[in-house]
Amino acid sequence: MRYTVTHSDSGCAARAGILELSHGAVETPVFMPVGTQASVKSLDSADLSALNAAIILANTYHLYLRPGAETVAALGGLHGFMQWNRPILTDSGGFQVFSLSKLTKVTDEGALFQSPIDGSRHFFTPEKSIDTQRALGADIIMCFDECTEYPAAYDRAAASMTMTERWARRCKARWQQGDTERQALFGIVQGGAHESLRIQGALSLAELDLPGYAVGGVSVGESKEEMEAAVRWTAPRLPQSKPRYLMGVGAPEDMLMAIEHGVDMFDCVMPTRNARHGNLFTRHGRVNIKNARFGRDDAPVDASCGCPVCRVYSRAYLSHLFRAGELSSLRLNTLHNLFFMIQLSVQAREAIKNNAYVAFKRAFLQDYTGRDEMQSC
Repeated sequence: MRYTVTHSDSGCAARAGILELSHGAVETPVFMPVGTQASVKSLDSADLSALNAAIILANTYHLYLRPGAETVAALGGLHGFMQWNRPILTDSGGFQVFSLSKLTKVTDEGALFQSPIDGSRHFFTPEKSIDTQRALGADIIMCFDECTEYPAAYDRAAASMTMTERWARRCKARWQQGDTERQALFGIVQGGAHESLRIQGALSLAELDLPGYAVGGVSVGESKEEMEAAVRWTAPRLPQSKPRYLMGVGAPEDMLMAIEHGVDMFDCVMPTRNARHGNLFTRHGRVNIKNARFGRDDAPVDASCGCPVCRVYSRAYLSHLFRAGELSSLRLNTLHNLFFMIQLSVQAREAIKNNAYVAFKRAFLQDYTGRDEMQSC
């Protein structure tokens, strides 16, 4: 992996770059659609290519449980399994171990958890997470971390942060036993909502000299102000020459906030989940397509949108599909929302290249929220 910062905005910390990976180059800032089960819900790989998705995310925990990393490896890794020839990032499984299992017991060695599928018990260590991700074959793999719940007292967040650092060292040692050129390893900074822990965690992980770094433990119930604080404390302490990834964040306003602070990569299930509930993103805010007032509206969801849905279908048709429970509603809504997020990252990138990110962000938020949300960089 190689990352090059190509442009820096003089008005704030926003930057644009190129991330060169085994399966292609990715321009940043970038939004990554989430394909939890080696599939972005309701879409196939051809749909994602048509949306110009440069990189997608898959979930180690779920794929480990079903169909199994060995099965995926035998079928050509994730790229061959799902017929996707562009880059893939896999998370470590840490978040799901702590959020989805019925039983979790954490020790310094690893985490014992219970499968939500069949109740079977499994023991995940940092080494096993790396081995599983290696078998899945992603371009970017993540260090196994202990996710910090919210709210977490200082002592609890400190223990989680230090354990995550110890596990990162073990992950690096395991990763170095394999092909480090084919797969890049990213570390994850924890620390909860505590400034000193976020700074300490970032500086400690930076000493490991990993290919990239992520801000973890956000979008877990904290306020937007607390989320921004975590990003503001962490991002500047991470190496300038390495890509920075904000995990699990994908609301348009949150992504633009983090770009302002120098973050390069984003993922979130929120755009696809909103789509399945009939909530569509537009330049002027979200639209609830199931609302009866759209029953005879022949306009597109967003007249300024160039997605495959807005070019063809009316609000009335999309409203009908959703209220009728048609499966095509899920696909069309998802296509629209992901196109919106991918294009927003493209627009942000162009604004940075033109040294105009602050003005771009302000104009977008005025349209999107109806308020002037200009903040100092």
